Amino acid sequence: MILTLDVGNTNMTGGVFKGEDIIATFRITTKMPRTSDEYGMLLCNLLQQNKINPDDIKDAIICSVVPNVMHSLASAMIKYLDIKPIIVGADLKTGLRIDVPNPQQVGADRIVDAVAAYEIYGGPVLVMDFGTATTYDLVDETGAFIGGITAPGIRTAGKALWQDAAKLPEIEIAKPEKIVGVDTITSMQSGLVYGQIGQTEYIVKKVKEETGLNNLKVVATGGLGRIIAEETDCIDFYDANLTLKGIYLVYKKQNRNVN
Repeated sequence: MILTLDVGNTNMTGGVFKGEDIIATFRITTKMPRTSDEYGMLLCNLLQQNKINPDDIKDAIICSVVPNVMHSLASAMIKYLDIKPIIVGADLKTGLRIDVPNPQQVGADRIVDAVAAYEIYGGPVLVMDFGTATTYDLVDETGAFIGGITAPGIRTAGKALWQDAAKLPEIEIAKPEKIVGVDTITSMQSGLVYGQIGQTEYIVKKVKEETGLNNLKVVATGGLGRIIAEETDCIDFYDANLTLKGIYLVYKKQNRNVN
């Protein structure tokens, strides 16, 4: 079994692959500082809760956009799982040609999303990840990453409202029944959710106009991506586990021999 970890700014998502199948997933809060022992115990407990013996994990790969957790996390895997994990980066063999001036600036999460979207759904493809940031990344028909767009995530935009405006409360991110809100909460929900839908549709439209790729496939992932995907026809596929699948696809290209 192979352990894949997607370390995001808000959450760390884990997936266990047995062959090509994801047999377990779990989440850990990223922002809480932890020692290597704490990470090790957490990982072992989560595996056991999913009826997986930690000894059955034969290898691991980490995709991270949070550098300051990596030492403790990698050390935990070495100590508790006896595995030195692969770390995804622009210099790793991914099968994706990064055709931008500074490939090292492309985040590991965007690389694995692009790999998964292209290999699973084909190209050209625009892949969206609705996380702490909302990212839109374009892969052409030859499998080259040719650029992207970065915007505040839905929850990030919401935090700006309730942290910087004294009278606006913290709210649940959900789509209200009508676009015109009847109170503070529904008006904020409307602005956040319908605003993201409008942004998504406009960006897809402009990407197609500027590139001439009218046959562009549009794939979405990320925790809040399902809400958006259900409300617009411009998204062709929603795949909740796209990032984990991309991490596993990158893992397979490393040709590591595991027993």
